[in-house]
Amino acid sequence: MSLAVVRSRAPAAGRAPEVTVEVHLANGLPSFSIVGLPDLEVRESRERVRAALQNCGLDFPVRRITVNLAPADLPKESGRFDLPIALGILAASGQIPAESLLNREFAGELSLTGALRPMRGAFAMACGTARDLGDQHADSADTAPRRTPELYLPAASAAEAALVPGVAVYGAPDLPSLCAHLAGVEDGRLSPVQPPPFVDAMSSATLPDMLDVIGQRAARRALEVAAAGGHHVLMVGPPGAGKSMLAARLPSLLPPMTDDEALTSAALLSASAAGFSPTHWRRRPFRAPHHSSSAGALVGGRNPPQPGEITLAHLGVLFLDELPEFDRHVLETLREPLEAGRITISRAAWQADFPAACQLVAAMNPCPCGWRGDPNGRCRCTPDIAARYLRKLSGPLLDRIDIQIEIPALTPAELSARASTTGEASAPIAERVHGARKRQLTRQGKTNRELSGREVDEVCRPDAAGEALLRDAGERFGWSARAYYRVLKVARTIADLAGNDVPNGGQVAEAVQYRRVFSAR
Repeated sequence: MSLAVVRSRAPAAGRAPEVTVEVHLANGLPSFSIVGLPDLEVRESRERVRAALQNCGLDFPVRRITVNLAPADLPKESGRFDLPIALGILAASGQIPAESLLNREFAGELSLTGALRPMRGAFAMACGTARDLGDQHADSADTAPRRTPELYLPAASAAEAALVPGVAVYGAPDLPSLCAHLAGVEDGRLSPVQPPPFVDAMSSATLPDMLDVIGQRAARRALEVAAAGGHHVLMVGPPGAGKSMLAARLPSLLPPMTDDEALTSAALLSASAAGFSPTHWRRRPFRAPHHSSSAGALVGGRNPPQPGEITLAHLGVLFLDELPEFDRHVLETLREPLEAGRITISRAAWQADFPAACQLVAAMNPCPCGWRGDPNGRCRCTPDIAARYLRKLSGPLLDRIDIQIEIPALTPAELSARASTTGEASAPIAERVHGARKRQLTRQGKTNRELSGREVDEVCRPDAAGEALLRDAGERFGWSARAYYRVLKVARTIADLAGNDVPNGGQVAEAVQYRRVFSAR
């Protein structure tokens, strides 16, 4: 047989579209060509595959070899196609049974010795395999039992893929071991990889705990409200007040991930440069990019489009420390995804739509030196310098941040009396947050932050006292319609924490307080 077909998948930002690797051996001058829009990494696989086959004692055909990666209009990158190309050559030359490749998918980078190296995107690939088989089963009228797909990966990458239900994942250490398995050698059979044991990633033992925070009672309450409703937060305070410490502890307050949320988040992280670790399974992502990050790094870019930090933080927390130090253009790119929960990246020939339903937590100093308003008079910034510093944040961006709070510096007395100023642990706060989230999902099927204008009118309207207070505050501070509705959403979340059906005047007043930092400036 001079033609073999092997199934694989391409990395594509959390998805994993199927790629058919077709290998044809023909007579003529020896050559090795790869077609189908391969990038440099894929074209270099010719030398890796040639050396791996020879060093494993396998025959490399001295013929005209053509490899086609279909579909031809999908860009192919990374070294993951080494393994399917090598298997296609072996099957086309009769060194392994061609039928052993049917209904199986393969991916992996080969070393020159034939060993299989770890690869990124293994989890996303397993998700794509399971999803495509489910779609085929749903479209088919066949009542035969559903077949479990088989996925063959490097042994070091198989553990994360085994977390995906409905897929039999096999890990191979090298090419000879996999060939022995495909050839049916009894002593060489591989066993499906079992999901690795892991602890509860959202337990208080594995996440930073609010118990470590000294004082900051108002800030702790604000984070509880933010976690309950999924609201964005901006913390303003001097250096060392605990802004970063508070932000790092927000994930410990968030509800556990559902099965679908865990699969979605892990698939996105798996395809990223940092990769996904099975020990982070069901852990909400916490991304903290440096303020020198570009717009492409933050919201996505490249060609074809790749996800940015706001997508990798999907269903988790995106923490932007030193917010005014980010380039203003970079911050403005956040406006649309913060509102819509999705971002569309368009290029001349490509368009990609990425999820971006993360919770933004930002921190900043009140002025360049950080000590504006300090009672000891340490600030040396003029009013003009301080105003110019704050003007780095545009009104439309601030409008989209629901909770804006000031974090005061801790006094030496509070620090020395640590035992008496330590607050509540994360576990009881998370329990209240989970109860509030359940009320929201039961009532409207989404968090309060995600409510549309009409839904806000239906479920967030306060009582008469709260309505009057909200109207007066809106007129005094000159709120936009967006700001007005966001205060209503925060008031609704505060009412959910208290178990109230309708926000009252006190709860509206608390929501208004979370909007005063920049409204009063």
